[in-house]
Amino acid sequence: MSHPIQFLLRAKEMPTHWYNLLADFPEPLPPPLHPGTKQPATLDDMKAIFPENLIAQEMSAERMIEIPQEVRDVYALYRPTPLLRAVRLEKALKTPAHIYYKYEGVSPAGSHKPNTAIPQAYYNKLAGTKRLATETGAGQWGSSLAMACQVFGLECTVYMVKVSFHQKPYRKLLMQTYGAKVYASPSRHTAFGRKMLAESPDSPGSLGAAISEAIEDTIKNHDTKYALGSVLNHVCLHQTVIGEETMKQMELAGEEPDIIYGCAGGGSNFAGIAFPFLREKIQGKKKFRVVAVEPASCPSLTQGELRYDFGDMAETTPLMMMYTLGHKFMPPSIHAGGLRYHGMAPMVSHCKKLGLIDAVAVTQTKVFEAGVLFARSEGLVPAPESSHAIAAVVDEAIKCREEGKKRVLVFNLSGNGLLDLAAYDTYLSGEMQHPTSGGGA
Repeated sequence: MSHPIQFLLRAKEMPTHWYNLLADFPEPLPPPLHPGTKQPATLDDMKAIFPENLIAQEMSAERMIEIPQEVRDVYALYRPTPLLRAVRLEKALKTPAHIYYKYEGVSPAGSHKPNTAIPQAYYNKLAGTKRLATETGAGQWGSSLAMACQVFGLECTVYMVKVSFHQKPYRKLLMQTYGAKVYASPSRHTAFGRKMLAESPDSPGSLGAAISEAIEDTIKNHDTKYALGSVLNHVCLHQTVIGEETMKQMELAGEEPDIIYGCAGGGSNFAGIAFPFLREKIQGKKKFRVVAVEPASCPSLTQGELRYDFGDMAETTPLMMMYTLGHKFMPPSIHAGGLRYHGMAPMVSHCKKLGLIDAVAVTQTKVFEAGVLFARSEGLVPAPESSHAIAAVVDEAIKCREEGKKRVLVFNLSGNGLLDLAAYDTYLSGEMQHPTSGGGA
């Protein structure tokens, strides 16, 4: 066949259902535990921070869950997203591998995050919520939730990890353009933030700390609910539109992937592309290799422990069974702010435990080296988070060249890097460092 570059689905071929991997796990996922009683959390336990309709999705074992028409109408702003063949990257690497990427950076907010922000805002609107509080690392999630809240007429408050607040001012401005209030976390807006600042005035912050602030804000305001951009089951569920589309598009390409890649911080974009393929793997239909790629400085899957841990520093969330570096872990101030999280989504962690996926960790300079190579060959500047997946794909493509083997590699390019150019400046100027792991328990 010829070498087509792009494989597009028509709007009417957008997925009508999300896929729930919980229905197909060969071994049940351990339930979240109440932080006080340490007993399995119930629907009533979760009502203080989430609306009942989203809690029902979080606990559902239904295999396919219909996407409401109102959500699909907003998805239609950017979905289906394109699958592209990276022919120029292949040539630059002189590899026999075929490299494809699912490009989620075409969304209004520039990443995959609207895939869950839109339904979360929709379900909260149905439940009578007036305001959503959340955290954000690099700002992709905060921007997406701010946009979704604007669409459905909700107020939005975002606690942005302080190091990213200063590294990525245009993401803060994008959130404010969409109407959100944005605070640098740790902030003086919450008791937990003030406590952190008293103990460590120069703290760069972390997602765990920002989550604690957002949850405190939620609990203290009766008209407010909390929204999370990664980790939880319903977030992974919403993201599966990525993988469902990718499978159809690979059929259009006339090829089948050998290896599927996604960067991994909390696990949402990785779950989005991986889970539909894992369905086929679990059912014995395919033998895909699926690889999660994480920062060497925040290596929960490759160096963390699989155990129950809190999702935040203040110990207010339910305990979740996950690969974790400890909820007190303070990650180094790497530029991939969206991956600076101490734990991994329970569903992704369960996949690792069951041997359904592999995990690798890459250093920050290698990540940006791969991002620049991709930009110079394909023309798209990838988000630093997405460049983790690119780095692993480049390694495999070189291996294919050395072994003289053709493999089909697919990865999720989860966001563009046009608001991350300050990070690229640090790399291109030679000032980027090799951060070591942070500390915590």
